[in-house]
Amino acid sequence: MKDSYDVIKSMVRTEKGSTQLELNKYQFWVDGSANKIEIKSAVKEIYKVTPTKVNVMNMRGKWRRLRYHEGMSAGWKKAIVTLKSGDKIDIT
Repeated sequence: MKDSYDVIKSMVRTEKGSTQLELNKYQFWVDGSANKIEIKSAVKEIYKVTPTKVNVMNMRGKWRRLRYHEGMSAGWKKAIVTLKSGDKIDIT
C-alpha cells in the first residue's frame, strides 16, 4: 500500500467545489493509479475524518496553444469525498 501523502496530492479549490462544501463533499487531486479504497484510507489518516463515499473521475487534458505551438495539458485524476455528517476539514 502507498503512503497517504503519495495518494492525495492536494485539495482542489474551485467554485463548484466550494458550493459542494455545504453538502459535506471535498475535492482532491489524487495519484493516477490510486483506487477508491486507498483514497478513503488516505483521507481518513491525513485529515482524521470519516469518509462515507468516494467518487473518482479522470479529467482529460485540454488543448492549449502558446503562440505558434499547440499541445495538450496533462490529464489528472480527481476524487470527490463525502464525509460523515458532523465531520469537517479545516480549509484555511
